[in-house]
Amino acid sequence: MTNKEKLPFGKTNYLVMLLGIAIILIGFFIMSLDKEEFGFGFLGLTLGPIIVLAGFTIEFFAILKKS
Repeated sequence: MTNKEKLPFGKTNYLVMLLGIAIILIGFFIMSLDKEEFGFGFLGLTLGPIIVLAGFTIEFFAILKKS
């Protein structure tokens, strides 16, 4: 059995997964920058969640992408 048969994903899949995780973390960081009370400003309610959702979408496509 070769190494390629053991790994469930290819190299590009793992790189895209790391990119998705980085984008998710950036989205949470952006949400933490909101200075409004309880995070009810633009960063906490709009921009941050959109970036986190984009990160999860990238993760979804990284899992489904054929290597």
